[in-house]
Amino acid sequence: MSHAPHPSKSSDLISELLTGMRLHGVQYRRIQTGPTFGLGFPPKPGHAYFHYLAVGNAILRGADGSQHLLSAGDVVLLPRGDGHALLSGEDHPVQCLETIDAAPLGDAVSGIDTCPSTHAVPSAVLFHGCMVFDLGGMQGLSKVMPAVMLADGNATPFTGLLPMVDAMKREVCSGRIGYAGILARLADAVAAMIVRDWVERGCDGASGLVVAMRDPRLSLSLLALHRDPGRDWTVEALAAESNISRSVFADRFQTIIGTAPLRYVTELRMQLASQWLSQQNLSIEVVAERLGYASQAAFSRAYKRVMGHSPGATRRGRGLPSP
Repeated sequence: MSHAPHPSKSSDLISELLTGMRLHGVQYRRIQTGPTFGLGFPPKPGHAYFHYLAVGNAILRGADGSQHLLSAGDVVLLPRGDGHALLSGEDHPVQCLETIDAAPLGDAVSGIDTCPSTHAVPSAVLFHGCMVFDLGGMQGLSKVMPAVMLADGNATPFTGLLPMVDAMKREVCSGRIGYAGILARLADAVAAMIVRDWVERGCDGASGLVVAMRDPRLSLSLLALHRDPGRDWTVEALAAESNISRSVFADRFQTIIGTAPLRYVTELRMQLASQWLSQQNLSIEVVAERLGYASQAAFSRAYKRVMGHSPGATRRGRGLPSP
């Protein structure tokens, strides 16, 4: 048998999983408005929306009608890319952001100014990002994440977030050379910090993978699996990592995570494969070898069964959500 449970293994697993998280901004906008505005953001599956309100106030209205009051300094992440709107008032009409003319400010960054010329100072200034949100080995967490993750940038308990938000405010309001690109990088980092903090705080008591990550037995097998996904894993081998019997392990795994151990192994491999194919541009042959498949054909069959399209389609970009 393997190691006895150790309290640090749970945090080791969380760190391991967070290492696989990727946030790639595909579109950013610096937006300034007059006293009234209504900006609509359509749903973007597979992406995350990010908003930083530097100046003014706004109402964020979710697709389900829920409302969140935002003030200057607030940061919002919508990790599932749900459709929503930012409004100056509850009844203000909404215009889809994608139909508003934007001026290029830099690579993947543009500016939108809806402030009337009669107003010397905009009422609201915000920085918006649309990002490809890939959790890698943590993909199962996306289902239990809140639709809206709000951080008060002025009084946030999130470790290290306040100086990042301060830096964003300086850049968004200064207009210095290269500020748009710096804002884009800061937005990626702040979004990642919000997700990390949510995981470290216990994911708001979410069940499934979150509970398993903190389980002194299951975390051992999950850590071993995530560190070596290409190993020829069996239920017996995973149970040995947890230092419990095969039957107890299988029942415990199914009950807590909600899926059978070997199905989880396959789904994890395909999530990693998707990331390696689309973001690291690895060849299908190399990915298949890394994940322990005897042939490229066997890997391709498994990939299509889980992901719904071929690895070649992912590598060419056709298997990815549109930005």
